[in-house]
Amino acid sequence: MYTIKEIYLTLQGEGVQTGRRAVFCRFTGCNLWSGLERDRAAAICRFCDTDFLGADGPGGGKFRAGEDVARACMDQWRGANGEQPLVVLTGGEPMLQVDEALIAALHASGFEIAIETNGTLPVPRSIDWICVSPKAGAELVQKSGDELKLVYPQDGIAPGDVAGLDFGNFLLQPMDGGAARENTQAALAHCVKNPQWRLSLQTHKLMGIA
Repeated sequence: MYTIKEIYLTLQGEGVQTGRRAVFCRFTGCNLWSGLERDRAAAICRFCDTDFLGADGPGGGKFRAGEDVARACMDQWRGANGEQPLVVLTGGEPMLQVDEALIAALHASGFEIAIETNGTLPVPRSIDWICVSPKAGAELVQKSGDELKLVYPQDGIAPGDVAGLDFGNFLLQPMDGGAARENTQAALAHCVKNPQWRLSLQTHKLMGIA
């Protein structure tokens, strides 16, 4: 059984694949925050800006099998002939629910699979694109992948702490909120001085899309 908050077609708004059409499949639940505002101050991750509670979003619900999830994702896809369908598994923390049966079902439906994870749980390499966003105070288990995206700045974790890990791309993403402008300038300055790092902006917020 998979509990999913929402499934919808959009453009990838951040990271290396910014601008690419994708079906977002957002799983319910996270292991670093309950999702309830009353618990935010005591959570490991206190800056999450995503609603991952329940299964009441567009396309969301409870799905008995991986094939059911794959079918719901394909229903959202409106690709031209020859375009590789992309599904982004996100959350919350998707690895609390993602398993090999789901991965196989999505691949069988023709999807390239990307995942956005906090890296506290191992990710199967059968997933095509692994994006890890480490969080201060949480043990990082998944130390390799295609993209490491560090929300910056975070007390307790700095770019130098993760720069030696086995990722193909390293991105700094300014933390949103009241200090967003200052955080963007700080991330920009770090990327200019350290060419290993690229700046990742949340373009979906700038454009006002989901």
